[in-house]
Amino acid sequence: MSLQHIAVIDLGSNTARIVVIGGVLGHAFRLEDEIREVVRLRQGMTAGILAEASMARALFTLRLFKRFCDSYGVDQIIAAATSAVREARNGAYFVERVKRELGLSLRVLEGDREAYYATLGALNEVPIRHGYVVDIGGGSAQISQVVDRRFARGVSLPLGALALSERFVQGDVISAAERQALQTQIADQLDGVAWLQKGLLNGSSLVGLGGTIRNLAKMEAARSDYPLNTLHGFVLDRQSVNESIRLLADLPLAERCKLPGLNSDRADIILPGALVIHNIMERLGADQLTITINGLREGLFFEHFWGHLTYPVVADVRAFGVLNMARVYRYQKSHAVHVRFLAGRLFKQLSPLHGYTPAERELLDSSALLHDLGSVISYDDHHKHSQMLITNSGLPGFTPRETAIIALLTRFHRKGNPTIKEFGQLLAVDDRRLVEQMAAILRLAEYLERGRNANVDDVIVTWDADTLRLTLVADEYPAVELWDAERNALALMESAFGRRVVVESTAVPDIH
Repeated sequence: MSLQHIAVIDLGSNTARIVVIGGVLGHAFRLEDEIREVVRLRQGMTAGILAEASMARALFTLRLFKRFCDSYGVDQIIAAATSAVREARNGAYFVERVKRELGLSLRVLEGDREAYYATLGALNEVPIRHGYVVDIGGGSAQISQVVDRRFARGVSLPLGALALSERFVQGDVISAAERQALQTQIADQLDGVAWLQKGLLNGSSLVGLGGTIRNLAKMEAARSDYPLNTLHGFVLDRQSVNESIRLLADLPLAERCKLPGLNSDRADIILPGALVIHNIMERLGADQLTITINGLREGLFFEHFWGHLTYPVVADVRAFGVLNMARVYRYQKSHAVHVRFLAGRLFKQLSPLHGYTPAERELLDSSALLHDLGSVISYDDHHKHSQMLITNSGLPGFTPRETAIIALLTRFHRKGNPTIKEFGQLLAVDDRRLVEQMAAILRLAEYLERGRNANVDDVIVTWDADTLRLTLVADEYPAVELWDAERNALALMESAFGRRVVVESTAVPDIH
């Protein structure tokens, strides 16, 4: 397996971005670098002609991106342009200039293909089976329908935040007349999408991406003091969107720029985009949407990464997300897998006592694979580093609550008394018991694999009202495992399950 570095350039109407993703195709990948630059290619676009100043800004930025790729030594550049270039009468001229001056082949995506790639990005992060994906960019908004985890159809509408701002907003603060004109334009455009009608959501999911929607999520995260450092799985509700619209509409630009969570370079154009997503949510009857940090760039990458599949979408987002993180941070596979096995055996046999379901078993399995990730930073306090990596990176497909629980289980797999205080707003009171009992199981499994040689083949659990008895099945007497489990794991097991714990082995001690 060979490592490749893929650069994806997205030249949008408002912003140009480049991401560099390192990966082994079909195995694992990670974001290694990213650059974002506000270009406003659409600015001053009159009579369908890209302005010379705007093209100059875009060429300057693309030249820097190309030099960055050359110095980085990327193996492949995938470059795409969206609505501003495809709608411009001189778009072909601009593409030819980019090729001639920079040696960069710029692919102009039609509206439905832009929607398709944004949806590919979303489907490889969010485990939706049926629903809608909305991407609000600078020049256009893409709305896609997902059926059975596949892109079914999509449409691109001239409802981008920059395009609407330039057309309808004249002053620093949007007037009542301007807002009404915006609402009319948005409604007229959405009326033309027959399959986007109220009631069609019908239990399906709504997923949002793009700069406007992510900034609305960041604003809500800042208002609520959100405890995770990632928007993976963040849920944005309609009430929050309404609150952001109220703030954006009432404040002058100078004050909008200071709103926590809002990128200052987006403060002058975000309100029209917020009105678009609000109208879509109302039309669908959706009370909330799930944020994906993936989008067009990632969709273009996944077409390459999953190119060997019949359809470039991973079958199980959650399972691959955990495995991908484990591989990226160089987990010790044999050790992690055996810890997962032992933890699973304990979970199953103790189920009459804890009463949890396969949903909680999945969280335990995931934490078992990820518990030692922090060792890539330092062995000292690696349990804390594991938690930090998970809370900073997030886990595709998992809810914020589930991500917090997995992070806590890795945090307490070695020592300490489990607590949920730092993630309190994401967790319910009953999650305190869940974290304590699952951490106890994970910690015991870790110490039963202390020698990292799978010496303990299995563990048999029996109990009565007072005692929990663990019988270790092994070919050789597990002296190290018994010694360290008794020192570091049994106290938490006793506290979590309310019984004295006794550990014995089927293998006879070596008395020599």
